[in-house]
Amino acid sequence: MSEHITTVAGVAVDTRHWIGGERVSSTETFTDASPIDGSVLGEIARGTAPEAAAAVAAAKAAFPAWAATPRAERARLLHAIADGVERRLEELAVVETADNGALLRSHRRGVMPRVAHNFRFFADWLLRLGHEDFDTRGHTNHVSWDPAGPCVLITPWNAPLMLATWKVAPALAAGDTVVLKPAEWSPLTASLLADIAAEAGLPAGVLNVVQGYGSEIGDALTSHPDVRRISFTGSVPTARRIAKSAAANLTPLSLELGGKSPLLVFADADLDLAVDLAVEQYDNAGQVCLAATRILVEETVAEEFTRRFTDKASRLRQGDPRDEATDIGPNIHLRQLEKIDGFVQRALATGARAVIGGHRREGQSYAPTLLTDVAQDSEIVQEEVFGPVLTLQTFTDEDEAVRLANDTRFGLAATVATGDAERAERVTAQLVAGTVWVNCFFVRDLQAPFGGSRHSGVGREGGTWSFDFYCDLKNTVTAPKGWKDHG
Repeated sequence: MSEHITTVAGVAVDTRHWIGGERVSSTETFTDASPIDGSVLGEIARGTAPEAAAAVAAAKAAFPAWAATPRAERARLLHAIADGVERRLEELAVVETADNGALLRSHRRGVMPRVAHNFRFFADWLLRLGHEDFDTRGHTNHVSWDPAGPCVLITPWNAPLMLATWKVAPALAAGDTVVLKPAEWSPLTASLLADIAAEAGLPAGVLNVVQGYGSEIGDALTSHPDVRRISFTGSVPTARRIAKSAAANLTPLSLELGGKSPLLVFADADLDLAVDLAVEQYDNAGQVCLAATRILVEETVAEEFTRRFTDKASRLRQGDPRDEATDIGPNIHLRQLEKIDGFVQRALATGARAVIGGHRREGQSYAPTLLTDVAQDSEIVQEEVFGPVLTLQTFTDEDEAVRLANDTRFGLAATVATGDAERAERVTAQLVAGTVWVNCFFVRDLQAPFGGSRHSGVGREGGTWSFDFYCDLKNTVTAPKGWKDHG
């Protein structure tokens, strides 16, 4: 077997870049290790400026033909990619679990089926995309959706393939070509996606995958003058760097950034439901940007809520994510684990109390943690931890609940638990958030707009909003007269 092929859970994965329809090596590599047991999964091609330039050049060369490809054919190819994902679903699931430590049962039943759905949804949406012509004083206005050009898509490690295809699928559907840069902590399924796309018949250069460490390759991609769109999911500091890099070329950006979302629990809520929603925030070891990590509970039910929460959370099973009985797997990387513990220990040192957790466990796992006695202006309340760490605060009335909920620099999501429909309407109208869930959590429909307010992001994607971003919209106005008779 080639030195560039690594075997992960019995699946062969090529560790090189995918550029212009070919595998491309780098002179250096970086080590990809599993968060489950620290075992080395492979030595990954470590791209820098030359690989970035080659990938953008390949995307630029492939763009005219892909942009001119009829919508029906683009849609057919996206469905063919979805077929390939479904055929290799088990392989994708086991590789991604090994690579990022998320639950295998979730990858099998939810995440990888969603990957296929991403391609099918945007393929189908493309075929019905459009605006009806409209009249202006006898002149006809016709709006068209023109492909924008090569796109750079930079994706995170917490749901690698799902979040990558959430960007790749609409970009390809729109007629753009793509350079995908996956997170260095979880690069493997992006390589498998390149194989699947090639097997589906996607033309060379339409999808390119380059790996590398952050700014080593990221700056060269985001500052490239031939890039016409940049979509990034990740941290606020990195987004600032990308925005500065893109500014010289006025490259449009879509940024989905961090969150410090609230869960508001009112006294009239179904308390068992509210507890279920709160415990659900430990999903994926707390590595979810949308997680409602700030639990805000009405004072009169706070004691009972805490008792029920503690009872339910204590029954969560933490361990090997490949085990069907496991509820919480490891955190992605030792560096991330140390970051999580640093947040918690600083909070405890300044007066917070750990109702549960507050410490590391064996390997790369952190105990599910709930902290109380936290000040609104404290670091643990204001900054994103990105681990299984929740805080609990109380409020006395609606106004205070809304004030606390909105009192961070973020605005990605919010969750409201209440039995009063009128209250739900009043409160949600005042919350600063891109998505608000009422008596539910993580219900996502691809036709809905998704994104954040404030420091949680710029722009919206999903449904028509994705095509708004990945296309250049053109309005053609035609006069009612002036045509020559060629008969």
